[in-house]
Amino acid sequence: MKLAEALILRADCQKRFAQLKSRLLANAKVQEGDQAAEEPKALTAEIEGVAAQLADLIKRINKTNSTIAFAGLGTISDALTDRDVLALRRAVYADLALTGALTQDRYTRSEVKYVRTIDVVEIQKRADELAKDYRELDARIQEFNWQTELI
Repeated sequence: MKLAEALILRADCQKRFAQLKSRLLANAKVQEGDQAAEEPKALTAEIEGVAAQLADLIKRINKTNSTIAFAGLGTISDALTDRDVLALRRAVYADLALTGALTQDRYTRSEVKYVRTIDVVEIQKRADELAKDYRELDARIQEFNWQTELI
């Protein structure tokens, strides 16, 4: 199985787990004399099966990510870390550019006037560069995931 397939299965297991939890909670109590729409014991057993499958997938994905080398950036885990930090940095610069670009309306001369302390154009350019770097790295990771066998 390819790493990308395992990631898709993991997402499916997480969704399935959340759905089963919701169904279980909905059937945990019924009005006296009524029957539950679904048997809580059966739902619990299904949750345990999905949880075991999810745990196995996560362990195998983590092992693969931490041992397989990724194109000059260390391991896949290292590349994922770099991608996540790029996203954080981009968000900071984008928010900073947005905040600096906001204008304020003053109705009287006695109102406090605010001035920019940053070059909005330069900050937005940096945010755009980081977004581009993120997209390129993410595309490389996605491609690599379809080429890599899951451990």
